[in-house]
Amino acid sequence: MTDLWISILNMSVTASYVAVAVMLARVLLRRAPKIFSYILWSAVMIRLILPVSFTSSFSILRLAGRPAGSPGTGQLQFVPQHIGKQAQPALDTGTDSAGSLWNSLFPPVAPSASVNPVQVILWAGSMIWLTGVIVLLLYSVISYLRVMRSVRTATIVKGHVFETDQIMTPFVFGFWKPRIYIPAGMSEQELSHILLHEQTHINRRDYLIKPLMFLLVILHWFNPLMWLSFVLMSKDMEMSCDEAVIRKLGPQVKSSYSGSLLGFSARRSGLMTGSPLAFGESSVKARIKHILAYRQPTSGSVAAFTLVLVILLIGCTANPKPVQHPSQLLYSGYTVDQLLESKTKYIGDASKVTAQLGAMPLPQGLERAGIELTTGSRPYELTINYTVNDIKGMWNDELQALSRDPLLKNSVLLFTLIDNADIINYSLADEGITYSFTFAREEVDKLLGEDVRPYGADEAGLRKLIDRLDSVKLTP
Repeated sequence: MTDLWISILNMSVTASYVAVAVMLARVLLRRAPKIFSYILWSAVMIRLILPVSFTSSFSILRLAGRPAGSPGTGQLQFVPQHIGKQAQPALDTGTDSAGSLWNSLFPPVAPSASVNPVQVILWAGSMIWLTGVIVLLLYSVISYLRVMRSVRTATIVKGHVFETDQIMTPFVFGFWKPRIYIPAGMSEQELSHILLHEQTHINRRDYLIKPLMFLLVILHWFNPLMWLSFVLMSKDMEMSCDEAVIRKLGPQVKSSYSGSLLGFSARRSGLMTGSPLAFGESSVKARIKHILAYRQPTSGSVAAFTLVLVILLIGCTANPKPVQHPSQLLYSGYTVDQLLESKTKYIGDASKVTAQLGAMPLPQGLERAGIELTTGSRPYELTINYTVNDIKGMWNDELQALSRDPLLKNSVLLFTLIDNADIINYSLADEGITYSFTFAREEVDKLLGEDVRPYGADEAGLRKLIDRLDSVKLTP
């Protein structure tokens, strides 16, 4: 449950950046047809559904910085997946000031503590989150059943249009076979406007999109930006349907259509008010103003708006590519800059440890399969898991022996860059057989005749250590 909660948090933070970008884009697109703003909210929905994405140089999230621990995974991890195992828990919010503020609230782990306080906080947070989800889901189900009960006596008018005296405003209801429900006694003029509006909702599958967005908001109920996004998306949805009515019936219906909206607003009932299933209940005053000011866009402006929309959608759904600086060239297979940036005092800093491993060469025939941290008491241990890639039949006892040297070299650098690491274990899984290597700090210091940690002081020292490891035979 804690892992799920961390994934939800990461998706929510990512979606928050995208939601702010969409809100700003709505201002830029204020003269565009509202269908463009409505479609743009799909980027927020994608971010709330999918924890991974493709990478692109054109990503608005580059402005927020690239969170640590995310390279190669397709995931942005503002909250490290192993934050509960870090000796000094830290978030990467994308901004230094916000990150420092949040990180200052996390208590450091006492060496004698049996439980990391952050693990307790995460567990409590996951329980509160789950409780909120259950409550809101129950509210939604009850609301749905309440509406279903009220329209069960409705009589058919034509096709999928039904009339009942139990409601005061029209709406679309149903998931599999949506129906349009209208209040009894509507005039023919009102009926032509409203049926076209509601049919537009059905044609665009809004009766599925809006409940889906509300379900995503339920999963992210703790994030006020998601509630605001839902409100604004609903507003754009309704205004784009209003525009469809004006385009279909002509500008001469603006006055009568606005009057219909105003009349329904004045006598709306409590049945659908505030319900996530309601259509036509959103910002009636703003909708009337928009209808009266609406002008048919030219084909040229529509083409321009479409191009802007595509660019914004790509920018909002893509993860930023890692920036490769000229100095980040490989040195004997090692990315020295990244190694120095991820230097840490604590073996429990999982994001830094993972970044160090990503900057080291991978021995032939192996694929990384995660890490395990032992930080409860001394000795502090790091276990690095690998799976054997035996596609070409190259993995054998000889190659196993040859892998020990590069693993030992990597261990020397890990002992150099992780101050309190005592033991580094390697577990190599090969179709039910596990090969194990273990290196201790005392063994490494004895091998090189000195404490290796001073080599990690700067780039020159780290390069000197790598050169030394390349020039000596580490194993008999």
